[in-house]
Amino acid sequence: MTDAGARKLAKDGWTIVEDDGFLNLVGPLWHRANDTTGEYAIVAQAKHKNRRGFVQGGLLMTLADRSLGMAARAGSGSSAVVTIQMDTHFIDAAKIGEILISTPRVVRSTRTLIFLNTELTAEGRCVVMASGVFKIMKGAG
Repeated sequence: MTDAGARKLAKDGWTIVEDDGFLNLVGPLWHRANDTTGEYAIVAQAKHKNRRGFVQGGLLMTLADRSLGMAARAGSGSSAVVTIQMDTHFIDAAKIGEILISTPRVVRSTRTLIFLNTELTAEGRCVVMASGVFKIMKGAG
């Protein structure tokens, strides 16, 4: 992890989301509360680069999916949601060393589905726009 990025996030009130699964391999994932569903971030590291030396699109999609899912849980009050659809639009390349920030928001919620979108930024530039539909599961997640 780029230490400067991690220090900046910690200084600005972000905390690491504990995860012993897939996110542990590509993260850490950072979280900061806001007035709505929170913000999520990953510091782009050398392990995230594609063949051209930019951030791999799969990492950007992972950040979008995880942040939308966490926002869906918070927005629905459910402990478990699953992605049933995600649309991703790549707007600009993200560079290694940049802090990637996802700011999800709930668009609409029904009894069984929740619709969200997010903008992923790097140094203030929009790099990805994504939207997702999540199924609200019954029972514990």
